[in-house]
Amino acid sequence: MTLPSLFIPHGGGPCFFMDPSDPDRPHSDPMWHPMQDYLAGLIADLPEWPKAILLVSGHWEEAAFTVHVGEQPALLFDYYGFPPHTYTLRWDAPGAPDLARRAAALLQQAGFATGEEAARGWDHGVFIPMKVALPDADIPVAQLSLRHDLDPAAHIAAGRALAPLRDEGVLIVGSGMSFHNLRVRGAQAIAPSTAFDYALTAAVTDPDPQSRAARVADWDHLPHAHFAHPREEHLLPLMVALGAGGDDAATCTHRSSVLGWTVSGYRFG
Repeated sequence: MTLPSLFIPHGGGPCFFMDPSDPDRPHSDPMWHPMQDYLAGLIADLPEWPKAILLVSGHWEEAAFTVHVGEQPALLFDYYGFPPHTYTLRWDAPGAPDLARRAAALLQQAGFATGEEAARGWDHGVFIPMKVALPDADIPVAQLSLRHDLDPAAHIAAGRALAPLRDEGVLIVGSGMSFHNLRVRGAQAIAPSTAFDYALTAAVTDPDPQSRAARVADWDHLPHAHFAHPREEHLLPLMVALGAGGDDAATCTHRSSVLGWTVSGYRFG
């Protein structure tokens, strides 16, 4: 069975784990609950249990696409100014070095230079959403970097190269945010973030796969594009998920409002 590919919002920092007194819903701010519930149901909504996950986070960039080949990666607490307990979180899923090298081989066959490394920990674009989606940490995960040039077409092409993994029991996940401007919050963000989100969703869900890819690659011509993404690293995981989705139908599977931002998630297939 072919698994879908996904683009998910990963929240802000350790946003789902701010209140350690409530283990069932550990964040005390209700605005995060819809996103948390969406992530908590991510695996249950799949047609079958994945053998492994290949995840692309907006928090890792390299000159060439690079795979993490560690067998038991540590966590990289790459957020700042949060409560002390959020720097002692655990998420002990195994790495998937064989999957990482298989992904690198597919990218190389498509003409991409690749690298590998084993020392970097999983950043919060990996372990924060996955800790919600997979609290038992019972699916192996391989992380793939973005390419530092953030070329949309190249990331879509990389996703296409990785698409055969979907037929091998691998769930391909792009982890970012459809809106990511940390300088604006509240009322000033509502109208432009909503306009950008609806335009982005119209492009992502275009029923014609070629038109869809072209429109999303041209994201910076959408309304309020550079207000939504002063730098687009949190949007580029969407390009990989879209490319991996191929000709399959695309749907918006999540929309919520946090900090005045309208934020969406998407599924391909």
